[in-house]
Amino acid sequence: MSPNLQYDSDQFYILKATCNRSVIGYLDQLRELALTSDRQTLYNKPMPWIGMYISVASLFCTLAMMADLLHGMRNRKLWLPCKFFTLNAASLTVMAVAMKLPMDLNNLVPGDVDQGAKIAGVSFMCTMMANLLPSLATMDSKELVSNIIALAILVITLVVNVCIQIYTGIFINVVSDEIGFLERVIYATVYVVPILMMLIIYACSSLAILKSKQILELKYQAAHQTTLKDQELQVGRLLSVEMLKKHVSNYGIMAGTGSPQFMLASSATTSAAGVICAASTGVLILATIFDFKVLGHPMSDYKWSMSVIFIIQFIGTILGTIAPVARCFATLSFKFSVKWIWKHVKWLRAMFSPSSIVLGPNPAQPGNYEDLRRYVLLLQDDIEFADRTLKGISKSMNHLIRKAEKRQPQNLMKLLETSLGFEGVEKYDSRHVESVVSDEYLNCWSLPLVTLTSIAMSLPNNQKKTVDCLVSGVSEGLVYVKHVEKNLNAIDDHVIIQNAAKTLWVEVEIYHKWLGNNLPKPKVRVNTPAQILQWLRDTAKDIVDKVEEMDIKGRNGNSKYKSICANSMYRITETMLSNHENFDEFSQEELFGKLSSMIADILAACLTNLPQVIAMKCHTSSIEKREASVQAAAQLLGETTHIINSLQDRELPSLNPDELAFIDKWRACLENPFP
Repeated sequence: MSPNLQYDSDQFYILKATCNRSVIGYLDQLRELALTSDRQTLYNKPMPWIGMYISVASLFCTLAMMADLLHGMRNRKLWLPCKFFTLNAASLTVMAVAMKLPMDLNNLVPGDVDQGAKIAGVSFMCTMMANLLPSLATMDSKELVSNIIALAILVITLVVNVCIQIYTGIFINVVSDEIGFLERVIYATVYVVPILMMLIIYACSSLAILKSKQILELKYQAAHQTTLKDQELQVGRLLSVEMLKKHVSNYGIMAGTGSPQFMLASSATTSAAGVICAASTGVLILATIFDFKVLGHPMSDYKWSMSVIFIIQFIGTILGTIAPVARCFATLSFKFSVKWIWKHVKWLRAMFSPSSIVLGPNPAQPGNYEDLRRYVLLLQDDIEFADRTLKGISKSMNHLIRKAEKRQPQNLMKLLETSLGFEGVEKYDSRHVESVVSDEYLNCWSLPLVTLTSIAMSLPNNQKKTVDCLVSGVSEGLVYVKHVEKNLNAIDDHVIIQNAAKTLWVEVEIYHKWLGNNLPKPKVRVNTPAQILQWLRDTAKDIVDKVEEMDIKGRNGNSKYKSICANSMYRITETMLSNHENFDEFSQEELFGKLSSMIADILAACLTNLPQVIAMKCHTSSIEKREASVQAAAQLLGETTHIINSLQDRELPSLNPDELAFIDKWRACLENPFP
């Protein structure tokens, strides 16, 4: 073989080997691409369900915004305060989930629906921020700072991600090289600037809120002192229902106009937020009409869920814009009354018309709400408050009262009808009876009521219907007794007794037991009233003795509770046995009647404090809670209107208003009316 042939043969084998390696390498690349594609397909499988997760979060935000809108409309609050959709950790978390799509830097948006969903997400964020703005006023300084920082982190992250996507072309579905600098600036201005302006509004509002609250607080305290002079409680006299309604109305005006949310909702920053929100929504609508095919097929990894995201966020943006815009219009009605507008209309007419023509009746005539204007709290004294807003707040209070009047406690009212005075307060417990506990406990309203009801339930011969009516009446009465004790007897020593009574009542009402003993007592050698009272007295003493023998002396929670309840039972049963030596002559029905009468007298005495409780509920030191507190006072007034009227003509003991809240003061005064 010649050298040339040998060389050609070697070249051939080398070339063949090289080709084989190339083919093998190419096939390996194809295999890797196939494996990568399979993995990518596997990784993308959950993407539609992630899209549904985004849709659910967006739906929650939309429903919360609609709930606030309906709540404000229903309660005649045109400034639409935030109650359900407020700025907090939970709402920020849900908002972050809803914004996952515009924050996504990696997934392409090749379809019109995909691109529209990203843009809808940005507009949806702007709408949510506009709706959340009034909720800033409900926070203290610490909460305000933390929530603003958290929101700023979310917004800045969203803005940076959107800007990156505009630069790379992902956000607007173009190749990066095909978009110029000016176009990038235009897109950033349209989609990013509104959110940044919203964040600036949040920062400005936060700075203004703290100072505004201080101003409103000073004005509130001045109006509060004026109201106290007009509505002072007098010794031996209860505030009438009409006086209480006026009292609630006055504080309703103070709480409504001095509400931080009302203040912020009627500010220029909120008006600006409404304008920005409306503009952002308008851009979304125009973009949807002219640039996108809403019914097209999604082409991104989110697949069919992209259409769901777009529809929910698009609808949420449209509906969520209602509240912020309703606030470019409600602010005007708050600040400018008909009288103010009429004055300026006449001024303009005088400029352009040589003659003065009367156009109709002068709306500047004083109305029925002029006397309420001194309770209006405004940051700026030179702005006259609109009559219809003042009228709306007053009507809202009256509506709450009328609505609550339909929920009168019928069983309690029937029980109070059996009370003719306050003798039961004096007779239920005698000072001559010694306690069986080492530590002497103070008395409260609720514990004697629960103990006397337990005694009445222990009488086996009474009809079940009669006993049930008594229990229902006491149950309804204890609701209002707790209002009295919570607001007027909030001393630690009294709270311990009140908590014991509360726990005991659950056992008595639900399980028909008293400290583990069944009520009524089975008819086994215990039939007469005297025998029943003796059994209850001895049982109570045995319980106290067991507690004392354990050397706990009431310091342990459960043992102390038993000691308090058993001591009350012992004192009351021993008092009744001491006052009536011939108890065997009484029937169970007669004893039940006496017990019911004492219960009714104690309830009547306690509930004479309701006017003072209602007056106190109208005023609270926390500016964020005043409006809710006045509403609670209005509801309490409505529910107890008939009770207050029925107690109005009763002669009260010679006690100061503050002393009327304590049952021991009543007993001391009734036992010795002429010291």
